[in-house]
Amino acid sequence: MVNAGAIECFFKVTKSHLRLAKEFQCRSYDALTAHTSIVFLRYMMLAVSSREEEDPRTIGQLFFMCCDEIEDLRFSEALLMILDVLGSMLAEEHLLTDEQIQPFLDRLFDNLPEFLRKPLLSRG
Repeated sequence: MVNAGAIECFFKVTKSHLRLAKEFQCRSYDALTAHTSIVFLRYMMLAVSSREEEDPRTIGQLFFMCCDEIEDLRFSEALLMILDVLGSMLAEEHLLTDEQIQPFLDRLFDNLPEFLRKPLLSRG
């Protein structure tokens, strides 16, 4: 909801600084409407620019605030999820028996590079 002070400020800025009704001397209704629209558009552009420079609640800041609310999925957890899905898909498709799947996943795990295996060991 817009308060009366904001409306007064809007009219003062448009009349004094953006030259509403001063920079254009025409009596045509269409020309006056166009001029007023252009002045109001200038005000909106200045207001957006001002908000982006001064207000900490810009769109980018809101994005990062939302990201902070969401728990990060660690790479090691994602890799474990992928391995679990791989194991369940192999079982569902009857490509391997349950007795074959675990040694397969163990061998896959053992062949991972050290920088991938180390975080998974701390999780397991």
